[in-house]
Amino acid sequence: MITIKISAFNALSIDELYSLLQLRSEVFVVEQNCVYQDIDGKDQKALHVLGFKADKLVAYTRIFKPGDYFKAASIGRVVVLENERKHSYGYDIMKASIKAIKMHYNTTEIKISAQLYLKQFYNNLEFNAIGETYLEDGIPHIAMMRS
Repeated sequence: MITIKISAFNALSIDELYSLLQLRSEVFVVEQNCVYQDIDGKDQKALHVLGFKADKLVAYTRIFKPGDYFKAASIGRVVVLENERKHSYGYDIMKASIKAIKMHYNTTEIKISAQLYLKQFYNNLEFNAIGETYLEDGIPHIAMMRS
């Protein structure tokens, strides 16, 4: 079980910010061997959904209101620490993110840019693929919608 905390950028503690940037870098840059600009200037607009297990950040997403990233609300930077994935924390953090979008932005329409290998994971959360696959930072992705 993880404890969820939702925070605006300017309400994150320095330790929380460091932890989320470290987790994103560990998975997206090191584990996936993908050199890209993670710190993209969008964190300041996002709400940050943090999943803690015994005070350690193990899961994370950032969410955007409609118009801030896509026309629809969106969820991005979905990440779970590698040695914690067996606990299904990906589902926990995504369900919390979907709920937060409904609560904070009063919408159920959500668009994501999903890594293609995770398509079934997102299908299980009622996201449906739209359009063709594309490369983003050298990794196959597909746009998906949930309404």
